Amino acid sequence: MLPEELPPLPALTRAEGELVDRYLDVVDLLGRVNPARDADTYRALRAAQALVRKAEELRDALALMHRRGETEPHGETLARAMRVLDGERRTARLILPPGGPG
Repeated sequence: MLPEELPPLPALTRAEGELVDRYLDVVDLLGRVNPARDADTYRALRAAQALVRKAEELRDALALMHRRGETEPHGETLARAMRVLDGERRTARLILPPGGPG
C-alpha cells in the first residue's frame, strides 16, 4: 500500500519559500532546546549553537523579502505551506507538555 500523497505546496515566491524553510529550521532547533522536553544538555547545547546561524538565515530571508517589496506576507498561504511541511507537529514541540499545575 502506498503512503498518502501530501497536498502540493502552494505557489510561493522564492523569498517566501526561504522564509518558511528558515522559520521551520528555527522551530526544529527550539524544540530541541525546550527544557520541558526530555533531552540531554549536550543535544540542547548543540541545537542552541546552531540556532544562532539559523536565526541569521531567517533574518536574511525576511530582509530579502522586504528589499523586494514583499512587505505584506500572505499568512494564509504561508500557513498552508507550513502545514504541508509538517509544521503543526514541528511547532508542537515548542509548547509545554500536558500536565497538571505545579
